[in-house]
Amino acid sequence: RNTKINELPQLLNILFGDMSVIGPRPLTNQVYSGHALETKQIIEKIRPGLSGVGSIIFRNEENILEQNAGALDFYKSVILPYKGKLEEWYVAHYTLTNYFKAIYATIVVVLFSRSTIVWRIFKGLPKPPVELIKHMNYLENDGHTL
Repeated sequence: RNTKINELPQLLNILFGDMSVIGPRPLTNQVYSGHALETKQIIEKIRPGLSGVGSIIFRNEENILEQNAGALDFYKSVILPYKGKLEEWYVAHYTLTNYFKAIYATIVVVLFSRSTIVWRIFKGLPKPPVELIKHMNYLENDGHTL
């Protein structure tokens, strides 16, 4: 799972045109229903992807959840809303350049999980909530890691 090899069967979905390489991750009904209506409407505008900005940033989501008591509540109240903002940002800034930047960033974070590349190549990403900053390789706009 750490190498994300479990995602390879989704390549068939890409070949069949049901998915894209980059886009909002496909969601279970339970997770999808946790998003605000506006977020749902925005993320439905583009095909789901094998990877995306939210996936890149939350490369270590399992570790974040393990470190928080009440993981389900933490996911619903902190992670899910922030992931929604990230997906909204990507849809609003959907360009061929950002598409290829996301492919590059995905490769980098799979190889180097502590990489800060996503914060350097995607300017203007929503700032993580305070509860998440310590779990991420977050870079402020001035390039300093918090």
